[in-house]
Amino acid sequence: MLPLVGGRRLNLVRFSFLLLRGALLSFLAVIMTKLAQWLWGLAILGSTWAALTTGALGLELPLSCQEVLWPLPAYLLVSAGCYALGTVGYRVATFHDCEDAARELQSQIQEARADLARRGLRF
Repeated sequence: MLPLVGGRRLNLVRFSFLLLRGALLSFLAVIMTKLAQWLWGLAILGSTWAALTTGALGLELPLSCQEVLWPLPAYLLVSAGCYALGTVGYRVATFHDCEDAARELQSQIQEARADLARRGLRF
């Protein structure tokens, strides 16, 4: 039995299209990479900025808002660069050495050299 929508039963083609669209959207949400997410976000922000600055929406913005809106992409770019530098600096400052792993690796290297020397390989 097909579900009721707006008091009418959906026909089979429309119902299957809605199911397919829902499945496709959930599939895209799962496989969308971080790059694709960032690009979509930038596209949405960029198109909103362009629509507001060119007056395509028919909104009459006050002059003070227009003065802030025009250089907004430059401000966002500088802010993103500062955030990236801050993140890299923080990660470098809090990077910790794995001394136990380094000792374990050195012992494995010594074992491998001893094994190779036993088999006739010279260093």
